[in-house]
Amino acid sequence: MTTRSALRQMLALLEGERQALAALDLERINTCSNGKIELCDRLDKVRPEDLDEECLGLLDAVRRLNTINRRLRNLIASNVQSRIDSMAGAAGTYSSGRAPHTAHSI
Repeated sequence: MTTRSALRQMLALLEGERQALAALDLERINTCSNGKIELCDRLDKVRPEDLDEECLGLLDAVRRLNTINRRLRNLIASNVQSRIDSMAGAAGTYSSGRAPHTAHSI
């Protein structure tokens, strides 16, 4: 597999992951995640100086789509956290166990 084809596959996986996140398709999200890990293992061997202009363009597209997907995952996680907190009747249901910081008057 060439670097170019690996980057194209990564781009396709990221697009599939975005669609899976939007549909909350957990099986497909997991499949995409496993595929990304495998492709990252292959791409780890690529040296930056070996990338041509097309690969650099694909790499930029992969980077941008990965950022979009990360933001979408964070948005979904935040929404779930808010709903859990609302159901539990308390903020910070999954916090680190520390008491919430409150300001006290002296």
